[in-house]
Amino acid sequence: MKLLALRRLIRIIQVAVRYRLDDFLFALPLPWYLKLFGKLLPWRWFPRKNSQITRGQALRLTMENLGPVFIKFGQILSTRRDLLPPDIIDELEQLQDNVPPFPTDQARLVIEDQLGMPIDQIFRNFSATPLASASIAQVYTAQLRTGEEVVVKVIRPNLRPIIKQDIAWLYSLASLAESLSSEARRLHPKEVISDYEKTIYDELDLLREAANSSQLRRNFIDSDLLYVPQIYWQYSRTQVLVMERIYGIPVTDVQALHDQGTNMKRLAERGVEIFFTQVFRDSFFHADMHPGNIFVSTKTPWEPSYIGIDCGIIGSLTPEDQDYLARNLLAFFKRDYHKVAQLHIDSGWVPRDTKVNELEAAIRTVCEPIFERPIKDISFAQLLLRLFQTARRFNMEVQPQLVLLQKTLLNIEGLGRQLYPDLDLWSTAKPYLERWMRQRMMPKHVLGQVCQQLEQIPQLARSARTQIERFSHNFDQQSKQKTHTALFNIALGSALVIGSAYIGLDMNIQNWPTWTMLGAGLYLLIRR
Repeated sequence: MKLLALRRLIRIIQVAVRYRLDDFLFALPLPWYLKLFGKLLPWRWFPRKNSQITRGQALRLTMENLGPVFIKFGQILSTRRDLLPPDIIDELEQLQDNVPPFPTDQARLVIEDQLGMPIDQIFRNFSATPLASASIAQVYTAQLRTGEEVVVKVIRPNLRPIIKQDIAWLYSLASLAESLSSEARRLHPKEVISDYEKTIYDELDLLREAANSSQLRRNFIDSDLLYVPQIYWQYSRTQVLVMERIYGIPVTDVQALHDQGTNMKRLAERGVEIFFTQVFRDSFFHADMHPGNIFVSTKTPWEPSYIGIDCGIIGSLTPEDQDYLARNLLAFFKRDYHKVAQLHIDSGWVPRDTKVNELEAAIRTVCEPIFERPIKDISFAQLLLRLFQTARRFNMEVQPQLVLLQKTLLNIEGLGRQLYPDLDLWSTAKPYLERWMRQRMMPKHVLGQVCQQLEQIPQLARSARTQIERFSHNFDQQSKQKTHTALFNIALGSALVIGSAYIGLDMNIQNWPTWTMLGAGLYLLIRR
């Protein structure tokens, strides 16, 4: 095992030297003795063979040469525009899963091992060649014995040991970089690799992807906006996923979409609507919406609908994040920079001791030049990215859910403008956000929130009662009863009053004293 690890390290060094990735390291502000060490390295005495390639291209080519684990790492790294320069990100976004397929015989063995029966008992037909081959899995077309056409996704054999080994080397390289450079420490490479480790191990479990797909399908089951293929649970396992085969036009095939008479404006607008519906209505959004995972149905091209696949990466927001994000977006486009700054502080995205006027000034500096352009030319995703980068100067901690959100919005916005260049994303999104905010203040929603909060009060009262019983244990029976009743009444009344006031404040309702009076009224009603 150690010999294999050593061979892998030698291979990593060989590829890194071929594309001169050591230039990245020695371009950092290093101590003089490390700079001297770099000049003594033999390969640095000779001119680069690939002197025409940029640093971004060098990094991309290195990852492509090092295989599936590094390709997937580069793809995930390409989402971190808050950390890396644009020229590097642009190259990493071009990383494709051009991985040689593994033999179909191995795929059949994995399927039979996972399902515990010969493959011929499951499928009437099973393709001899894969439909697609990616860094983590391979996909085949098939037909079930019951007649349904399906696709079968199979995890690459013996991938876990390779991943474990490569991640160990990535951690070692990250530790070395952090120990040598303060600039590297600012980028938190070990944290980035930790996020990647979690993501890639999650992708090795196809049941997780199946569960995500099933949930997303259920969220849109009565909608004509998005169709998600059905999962065949009886034939799905950790390393095998069987789902309905879909037929549609790849969203990147603009010519085919035009040929069938697709309403491109509606197609772009509906993509935006799907995104905001997932984020704000469901708090469950497909976070890997690159063009290869999106198709357009050939039905009703005048009111086109999307087909989404590959739900391995899903994002979600807490109700608090949803609320603050919606308020932020609405405040941005009203140019209310003070409110934006205050929301960043209130939400905990930046430290509580941040001076609101300083943050407001920094946000204004970012936003004003952008808003001088026509609104249809404003990149929503780039605006969010610039704001996140600005907030980092005020020690904003990177929020993983917001990074996923920004990456997904970047994909959706880019795709929408590719389909319909005049897409005005804000005019499409603003009515949805305003409607969502109004619905949150409607009596039905407010009452639901009240009920959820009030459900906690009996538990608080029971807890108080337990404490009272312990406290009054040494009293005689008569005194105990009187004390118990008095203290319980005080605890119950306090819980109702404080709980009601908390509900009002928690729901951002200005007239919170009214909720306090409501709590007092509930207490008097219970006492009667």
